[in-house]
Amino acid sequence: MKGKRRQALITGITGQDGSYLAEFLLEKGYRVFGMVRRSSTETFERINHLVNRIDLVEGDLLDQLSIINLLKKIRPVEVYNLASQSFVPTSFEQPVLTGEFTALGVTRMLEGIKLVGRKIRFYQASSSEMFGLVHETPQTERTRFHPRSPYGVAKVYGHWITINYRESYNLFAVSGILFNHESPRRGREFVTQRIADGVARIKSGLARELKLGNLDAKRDWGYAGDYVQAMWLMLQRSKPEDFVIATGETHSVRKFADRAFAHAGLDWKDYVVKDSTLYRPAEVHTLCGDASKARRLLGWKPRTSLDELIQMMVDAALERVRAETGQ
Repeated sequence: MKGKRRQALITGITGQDGSYLAEFLLEKGYRVFGMVRRSSTETFERINHLVNRIDLVEGDLLDQLSIINLLKKIRPVEVYNLASQSFVPTSFEQPVLTGEFTALGVTRMLEGIKLVGRKIRFYQASSSEMFGLVHETPQTERTRFHPRSPYGVAKVYGHWITINYRESYNLFAVSGILFNHESPRRGREFVTQRIADGVARIKSGLARELKLGNLDAKRDWGYAGDYVQAMWLMLQRSKPEDFVIATGETHSVRKFADRAFAHAGLDWKDYVVKDSTLYRPAEVHTLCGDASKARRLLGWKPRTSLDELIQMMVDAALERVRAETGQ
């Protein structure tokens, strides 16, 4: 039908990436469907401003039939699979559940697409955690995987099953190997948001210290709002391919904390306390991505610097604390 809006389905729409992607697709004129679990305790905080512009539909990555029925009902042109158990420390505590969501959930979605409509374009959220104990720096699309957590292992499975369905059934199925990407909407369990929130609470007099784990861990941090554009660009090409999405710069947790505290006029050394219980059983020490393929073939590049990202997160955390306390 002429003028009909393109329809996209996002799993994990209540998460950081899902909320930014929903905004991006709405701006592109899509009708956006977001898959949520009936029994989910997930907060809708990140998409409260979008609820009147998107369609929330029930589905479950643990239930094959629910996925098939959902795809039949919506008939999307694009599916973005962002849902997973995505917190690395939790994956050590709940490795089986992590595998069910983060690995087998991908298979269920691909199987549903194979059965319902093979013209549907599929995006899988892969992760730099797949590289783990890195074998070369920077990491590219050809770098060997060596995951160091159940989450990383599950993401490797999801990555390779996406390639398998692409090659076996001629599906337009791609993976974006996204390096760490943050924002004011990042969950508070992640180190960057823990730092931003800690700075805000210390600045407001609500806390005296901030406990952190491995200060020497180095990551390639970008802004989530920039990275969702790359997801969309991957599905607009004539040929399905996988891409590394990264800034190409690496910084330590210590440096992130230093700049976050400095933005609030504080010295991180006066407040940060190392806590060995926050270390992972198997550490990932350094991740740095080479996104030259994405620059060349997608025309994508990050637009937000680390300092801009940190300032954005700290300012949002300060505003959130003020709202919570009435200060």
